[in-house]
Amino acid sequence: MRRLAGILATLLLLGAPRAAAQNTAQVNEQKRVIAELEKKIAAQEQEISKLRKSRSNSEQRVRQLARQINSRTQLLDATEREASQLRREIARKDSVAGDLAARLERDRAQYAEMVREAYRNYRHNNYLTYIFSARDFADVARRLAMLRTVASLREQTLREIRTMSEQVRTEQEELARRKESLDSVTQRITAQRAKLERDTRNARASISSLSKREKAALQRKEAQEQELDAAIAALRKLTKGNREGASFTASTSGLHLPVVGGRVKRYKGNMAEITGAKGARVISIYEGKVMEVKRNRITDKYDVFVAHGEYITSYANLGTICVEKGQKVGRDETLGTIGASVNIENMQTEYRLVFGIYPPDPKQKMSAANCFKR
Repeated sequence: MRRLAGILATLLLLGAPRAAAQNTAQVNEQKRVIAELEKKIAAQEQEISKLRKSRSNSEQRVRQLARQINSRTQLLDATEREASQLRREIARKDSVAGDLAARLERDRAQYAEMVREAYRNYRHNNYLTYIFSARDFADVARRLAMLRTVASLREQTLREIRTMSEQVRTEQEELARRKESLDSVTQRITAQRAKLERDTRNARASISSLSKREKAALQRKEAQEQELDAAIAALRKLTKGNREGASFTASTSGLHLPVVGGRVKRYKGNMAEITGAKGARVISIYEGKVMEVKRNRITDKYDVFVAHGEYITSYANLGTICVEKGQKVGRDETLGTIGASVNIENMQTEYRLVFGIYPPDPKQKMSAANCFKR
């Protein structure tokens, strides 16, 4: 039984490469995302440099700086996710290497005892005594077979020790490489934070030079970037006859905020700006069906639209999503996580969701403030 348990433990340890491959794929995907963001930031820096040289209007320069801060924040978040994945992989590698090393020491101790016992038997001719004390020829054959089995088991244990020694060495080398990668990523995080602070200082200096008229125009353009009316108009046609979440009405209230742990920054008619902690979950306020998932070409964030019967709720500025078009969702089911956004008034990065609610009739108005628990 002890032998069987040892074999099972070894098989479990050998199954670990599958988890390692999955985590490696996640790390590689994160590296790809980071590379794309770095290219985007480099292009934005070139654009800002051109704007300075051409002495273009301050408003355009501030908007570009805000986008650069947003991209830099995304890059920092992505790099931190890579670091988190590496930490998990290091913990797993450390555990696997430790288990293999412990198993290796047990096998070595067992093999050493087998060798010592074999030597004692050899010195005292116990093998011959064991064979010649057999009752008959059949018993002799059985005892010889048992001796061969013991010898085979000893050879197998030696092979396992060699294989496991190689595994321990491989795991320890990979662990060292992962730790080196983590050190490199940690240094990149520190550098990115410093660059983000620099970008923020530059943006604040630029915005302080704007006139009231330019600031007002800048805020109007920012609001226009979040306009979802065109998308809603197209989706209204698709929600006709939808039965998922059809119990939702204009009088439905007492719902949870769409950002877990979030707070409302401002209400504006059917819209609400809700801020939350970094990585906060965004949830569907009611059961329904995902009608559309879009990537906003300006903010590079996700917009998710959910139909509750023929009512539509929109969730704009998601950093990550975990739903797809056509998927049914339950009340309070996760849609994704909140995305970063730059507050154009002070150039501070905040995590914000823009929520909207739309009735079937475009002429009917609904207030987002009436939906949620007080």
